[in-house]
Amino acid sequence: MRRYPLAEQAVEELLGRITGGAWPVGHRLPGETTLAAEFGVGRSTIREAVRELAGRGIVESRQGSGVFVVATEAAEDWDAVLRRAHLGDVVEGRTAIEVEAARLAASRRTPADLRALRRRLADREAAATRGHAAFVDADLKFHQAVVAAAHNPVLTELFATFAPRIRRAMLDLLADRRRRAKPGADAHADHLAIVDAIRDRDPDRAAAVSRGHLAALLADVRTGAAPGS
Repeated sequence: MRRYPLAEQAVEELLGRITGGAWPVGHRLPGETTLAAEFGVGRSTIREAVRELAGRGIVESRQGSGVFVVATEAAEDWDAVLRRAHLGDVVEGRTAIEVEAARLAASRRTPADLRALRRRLADREAAATRGHAAFVDADLKFHQAVVAAAHNPVLTELFATFAPRIRRAMLDLLADRRRRAKPGADAHADHLAIVDAIRDRDPDRAAAVSRGHLAALLADVRTGAAPGS
C-alpha cells in the first residue's frame, strides 16, 4: 500500500471490496490480523479504518462475533442534510426538540437554570439593537439554555446540530433589505412567557407557549415575514 494516510487507503480498499460484492451485506469481515497482513499495515490501521466505516454506517461491530457488513452505501452526512434543508424544515425539527425540552425544563429546572434563562432573555432583548448577528447569536443562546434546562443530553446534542443551520438561515432572512421589522421585537413576549412557565414549573404551559412561538415563526418563514426566532 502507498505511504499516504494508510488508514484512509485501508478504508478505500475495504469499501471497494464491499461495494464490489466480495463481502455482501451480512458477511463477517476477516479478522484484524488477517486484514493487516493482507494489506501490509498494522492492526491499529485496520482498526481505525473499521471505525471509519462503522461511522459511515457500512459495517457494525458485534461484541463476541466480529465485524459485519450492514450496508453497501454510506448514509448521507447529517451536516449535508441540514445545509440543504429549507428553513421551514429546520423549524419543524426545532419544534420537535424545543417543545419537549420546554416541557421537561419546567419539571427539572434548577435555580441555576432559571438564572441562566433570565440572563439569556435579557441578553436577547439587549442584542436586538446591536445588529443581526448579535441578535441571532443571543437568541440561539436563549433557546440553548431552555434545552439545557431539560437535562436531557440527547435533546442537547440534537439542538446543537441544528444551531449552525438555524443561524445561517436567520441571518439570511434578516439581511434581506425588504424585511424592515426590528429583529425579534414581536417575539419577546413569547420568550418571556416560556421563562415564566419554566419558573412556575408548569410543563403544559411551557410546551404550549414554545409550540405557539415556533408555529408563528414557521408561518413567518412561509410567508416571507421577518422572523422573531
